[in-house]
Amino acid sequence: MWDYSEKVMDHYRNPRNVGKIDDADAVGSAGSLTCGDQLKIYLKIKDGIVTDAKFQTFGCGSAVASSSILTEMIIGKPVDEVRKITNKDIADELGGLPPEKMHCSVMGYEALEDALKGYVDKDDLNEALDEIHGAQKSHAQEKIVCTCFGVTENLIWDAIKQNGLTTVEEITNYTKAGGACGKCKSIIQDIIDTYYHKEKKAEEAKSVLSPAQKILKINSIIENQISPELQKDGGDITLVDIDGDKVYVRLRGRCSGCKNSMLTLKSFVETSLREAIDKNIEVVEVN
Repeated sequence: MWDYSEKVMDHYRNPRNVGKIDDADAVGSAGSLTCGDQLKIYLKIKDGIVTDAKFQTFGCGSAVASSSILTEMIIGKPVDEVRKITNKDIADELGGLPPEKMHCSVMGYEALEDALKGYVDKDDLNEALDEIHGAQKSHAQEKIVCTCFGVTENLIWDAIKQNGLTTVEEITNYTKAGGACGKCKSIIQDIIDTYYHKEKKAEEAKSVLSPAQKILKINSIIENQISPELQKDGGDITLVDIDGDKVYVRLRGRCSGCKNSMLTLKSFVETSLREAIDKNIEVVEVN
């Protein structure tokens, strides 16, 4: 028996925003009845804001809950913000889903993406039409990996990237690919191997900076990314020195007297530099 959160059960028993919007500005769908799950989502959009959202779904309780919570997540939000929602966001908002049911959150993400691909901003019609035609052309060229469930290579790539999936079984849980005849499992494994090979190459590329390049990049990130963020709260930061992997900085403004200065250094400054340059970087505060 799968373990569902109280929020999943609440949205399954009392789904919000069920139905259809006849004059919807955007409509998207995902899944199919032959696969066992299908979702259709309707959006009303005014001045770039999603003012209403409704859904119709055929599927299990997780599919209903994922669709219901998704409508609550997007109503009142700007379209640009809605576009950034991932299946992980949907599952997290529900308090988690069993691995075997993660494909329900993916279906919600797919339906939303499909709706926004077809959304035309009336104030920028030509640009929107070009974007739609490009998306249609791209979709037509997508490679189908799992013919049983119609799962594309791009969908598998997105699932790996957004959720950190590392095994064929996890891919099946999130997308259903490989869950029927299983003939595509070797292709799925190849996609996983290729993705992490590229990730490894990217990490290796970060580590080949010369000492001079490393100094310039650290200084650039502090000046152009970290400092502007601290300035928003009345603080600031200055690069003092660099010795190997140790980066010496001085906090200024509110940051200098803040009791959470160490937290700022470690959770924000150090993390930002590690992610961008080298995981071995250590940030040290000096007076």
